[in-house]
Amino acid sequence: MASNIKRVLPLYTVDAFTNKAFSGNPAAVCLLDHQDLDDDMKQKIASEMNLSETAYVRLLNDGESSENASSFEIRWFTPTNEVPLCGHATLASAAILFHVVGNKSEKLTFQTKMRGDVFASRHGNLISLDFPLYDTEKQDGSVKPFKEVIQATVGKMAVQDLQYSAETKTFIIRLDDSITRSNFDGFSPDFNMMHSADPDGNAVAFVIVAIKGSLDNGSVDDTGKVYDFKSRFFSPWNGIDEDPVTGSAHAVLASYWSKQLQKKTLYARQASRRGGDLHLKVNDNGRVDIAGEAVVILKGQITV
Repeated sequence: MASNIKRVLPLYTVDAFTNKAFSGNPAAVCLLDHQDLDDDMKQKIASEMNLSETAYVRLLNDGESSENASSFEIRWFTPTNEVPLCGHATLASAAILFHVVGNKSEKLTFQTKMRGDVFASRHGNLISLDFPLYDTEKQDGSVKPFKEVIQATVGKMAVQDLQYSAETKTFIIRLDDSITRSNFDGFSPDFNMMHSADPDGNAVAFVIVAIKGSLDNGSVDDTGKVYDFKSRFFSPWNGIDEDPVTGSAHAVLASYWSKQLQKKTLYARQASRRGGDLHLKVNDNGRVDIAGEAVVILKGQITV
């Protein structure tokens, strides 16, 4: 006889990489005890939440609780599939553990399915993520599918550099430094054409369009501080046309811009409609600290 016992799980939504509600990047966070959910149910909840990512944070060790554990398993699901790494949903998860649950740890370890361990620590109002750093190599924009992806994404806008991270299937299109803020913030890719250029996402899973920050092109925050670079992030292959703020993308971007600008510490803006700010520090151990603020928007429960 089938069991009618249901599980009631804590479920939250958090705006990450911002200190203002209804900006930054929203993520759902579902806290699990030691008993896991099957992947089908995780996918159904993520589809129901219909946010770019839903994070599942599970206790690992018997006798521990969300209040006193320092190590957790984390997995991330979009509305259509699981992804190997997600920065903003990790920051959102840490914000729930630190600020809502009341976890007293200064540093949290999140074990991932595909990318090893990632870490989160608190520094005043900022939560800092310790992520692996992903190198890029110069890419030839005249070959398929990159040529078609460029056309579909930025059209005839002037391109200064092309970079590719094979490990993450991330393609960076750096626009010319002369591109203005309004042009950068306002262009609209042809998402159907992007997807058609590489239908199975075998070469490209993520496209980042980036520009060097300067006073001349208007890349400044509300206080007048100049961003080192700005970016926009697109992934129609993963059911996400444009992501508001993408922490994991900056594990690729930090590698590139640190070399370009000869700086270890970087201040970045992801220039989506919602937008968000990120503080980056490239370390000598092949990792990067990605820091930002977070605002808890919704606290609730889900019965499964």
